Amino acid sequence: MRIDILCTPDRPESCRGTVENVREALDQLGVKAEVHQFNDARKMIDNRIYVVPALMIDDQVRIAGRVPEVDEIVNFIVERPRYLQEVAKVA
Repeated sequence: MRIDILCTPDRPESCRGTVENVREALDQLGVKAEVHQFNDARKMIDNRIYVVPALMIDDQVRIAGRVPEVDEIVNFIVERPRYLQEVAKVA
C-alpha cells in the first residue's frame, strides 16, 4: 500500500498533522505501508489537487483541503482491496 501526502512548504503545520494521523492509523491497524510526503507543485497539478494538505491512498485522492481524522484514514485503509487481501491471507 502506498500513501502520499501532498503539501506546500508554506503550510508545514497541516502537513505535520496529516503525517501524524496517518502514522497513528497505520499503528492502530498494524499495517505496513509506504508513506511519502511531497512538497512539489508538479505532483499536485498532475493529480488535479488545488488545496492542501491532500491524502492519496494507492494513487486515489481521498481527502484534500483539510487534515483528515485518524478514524477517516482507518476507514480509507480498511476499504482498500490490498488490505482486504492481506487480511484474507491471515484468516
